[in-house]
Amino acid sequence: MTTLWTRVDSPVGALLITADATGALTSVSVPGQRNGREVEASWRYEPTLFRAAEEQLDAYFAGELKDFRLPFCTAGSEFRERVWAALDDVPYGATTTYGEIAARIGAPRAAVRAVGGAIGANPLLIVRPCHRVIGANGALTGYAGGLERKVHLLTLEGCL
Repeated sequence: MTTLWTRVDSPVGALLITADATGALTSVSVPGQRNGREVEASWRYEPTLFRAAEEQLDAYFAGELKDFRLPFCTAGSEFRERVWAALDDVPYGATTTYGEIAARIGAPRAAVRAVGGAIGANPLLIVRPCHRVIGANGALTGYAGGLERKVHLLTLEGCL
């Protein structure tokens, strides 16, 4: 499978964006991200392919875009895919909790840790809004891209 890639400047750092041969996004990551991707020698640099993603990210950071409309293709277990789909339903400017995500997907309350693991493995930072998930007590719990980036994104969206 061919991986295409580019880097896009943003207020939270240079974003590494990857896509498959069809142009569907497979990842968006930031420097120093826990489990983030690194460019591999076999990947092909294709900046023009990502023009729509770059325009939408620019509009998002300018406060002009609330919902991304980009094709993406991520691979995860059935459980992770359900968690990630629930993230897609968290609206701009709102937050939810790990327990609420578990309830949305029909998982028992005891699955909160597994939900957190799936959220932490989200390959599409910013585009799939894992930054909108907070602790039940309102605490800004972990974020694979770093808590300072989570604060930046939630502030941008008016949540903080």
